[in-house]
Amino acid sequence: MPQNPATTNLQVFDIEDVPSQSQITSSKCFDDDGRLKRTGSVWTASSHIITAVIGSGVLSLAWAIAQLGWIAGPAAMLIFSLVTFYTSSILAECYRAGDPNTGKRNYTYMDAVRSILGGVSVTLCGTFQYLNLLGVVIGYTIAASISMMAVKKSNCFHHSGHKDPCHMSSNNYMIIFGVTQMFLSQIPDFDQIWWLSIVAAVMSFTYSIIGLALGIAKVAANRTFKGSLTGISIGQNVSETQKIWRTSQALGDIAFAYSYAVVLIEIQDTIKSPPSEAKTMKKATMISIAVTTTFYMLCGCMGYAAFGNEAPGNLLTGFGFYDPYWLVDIANVAIVVHLVGAYQVFAQPIFAFVEKGATQRWPNITNKELNIPIPCFQPYKLNLFRLVWRTVFVIITTVISMLLPFFNGIVGVIGALGFWPLTVYFPVEMYISQKKIPKWSNRWISLQIFSVGCLTISVVAAVGSVAGVLDDLKKFKPFQSNY
Repeated sequence: MPQNPATTNLQVFDIEDVPSQSQITSSKCFDDDGRLKRTGSVWTASSHIITAVIGSGVLSLAWAIAQLGWIAGPAAMLIFSLVTFYTSSILAECYRAGDPNTGKRNYTYMDAVRSILGGVSVTLCGTFQYLNLLGVVIGYTIAASISMMAVKKSNCFHHSGHKDPCHMSSNNYMIIFGVTQMFLSQIPDFDQIWWLSIVAAVMSFTYSIIGLALGIAKVAANRTFKGSLTGISIGQNVSETQKIWRTSQALGDIAFAYSYAVVLIEIQDTIKSPPSEAKTMKKATMISIAVTTTFYMLCGCMGYAAFGNEAPGNLLTGFGFYDPYWLVDIANVAIVVHLVGAYQVFAQPIFAFVEKGATQRWPNITNKELNIPIPCFQPYKLNLFRLVWRTVFVIITTVISMLLPFFNGIVGVIGALGFWPLTVYFPVEMYISQKKIPKWSNRWISLQIFSVGCLTISVVAAVGSVAGVLDDLKKFKPFQSNY
């Protein structure tokens, strides 16, 4: 069986790539598809999901609740969490086509769409999925650079006694983050970055807890819960049009905070069986969504309670918190470490897709390797195609981030555009096909109503988020603006 040199567990395979039964060894070291035995558990899958979910999205939730208010804000977060849990559970049923225990494995999200839906759905899914993944890594580059810049600003504010505005550019920090990703991107596949995923998950808890603690301390110092039932007020804070756009953008920000469906199948492909991968994945999803929703509610609500309608767009970098400056620095360093890992979680499926296609077209070029001797270790095999392609990818995402460094706006656009097609539409359609649900039956109608309702929310959020980005562009000079 031809192996993609860049991937093992996170490969994109066509049906004809699956080995015949005679090719599959009876050794206990291999799974039913001839690949090395998968070792993932409910806990490793949960850590991967938490790494993917709790990212830069948590930092904008206080701002999102400020736009919606005490009633609609928490309600929207709860609704999005329930939608994500439900659609992730039905998507887990699509890892194997046909029989949930012995059916053909789908190694990626797009493989599942190809084997279950087929036709034009594959093209549409690929377009949405990889554009969404691209958007996420751009968003993470922006968020990481803002946090690195925040550490410098925090120290500047401390030493100047808050008298110096401490304006600076985020471009240098984006370049530093990009260079780091150039090296990490040479890790061949998803299964080999499990340690990076766990470290990143620990970091996500670190800065979430610090943000929560600072919010609680601020509320205690204020001796009151700020905010209002309906959020920012028309006339006092914003115009009627701005209220509409910001409310829509807030929905996009919340949608982004729960965006991980695009890598669920890849995560599920690391899980051992028995029990069935779907059963383990559902448990991992339940644990992960429960943990992340709890953090989101606490961080978002306490941030809003601390700052009210003045809640910053990024809770830990908008400088609502100045002291203790060293604790704010620790939180922002934790964000950077987390996003270093999260970038790889979302970039690896893009790498696998491009490298599979390149290997099929130009096998002589993509298989060229250099053996680099390392003292006291085995020589490192450097794949030249992987080196060039992944480096170019990181450079492109870094440059785009420098051209559009608008945290809230970009987060809202990515969340809105990816939410309906990837988190709702394709999982629902695959589930209907997989379970052979009759058309116009009560269950079919219920699923379609659910899908249309989510589409409406996505359109509203996308319009508001794009309006926000266009407004930011009016005041921005590429490669020149300081913050």
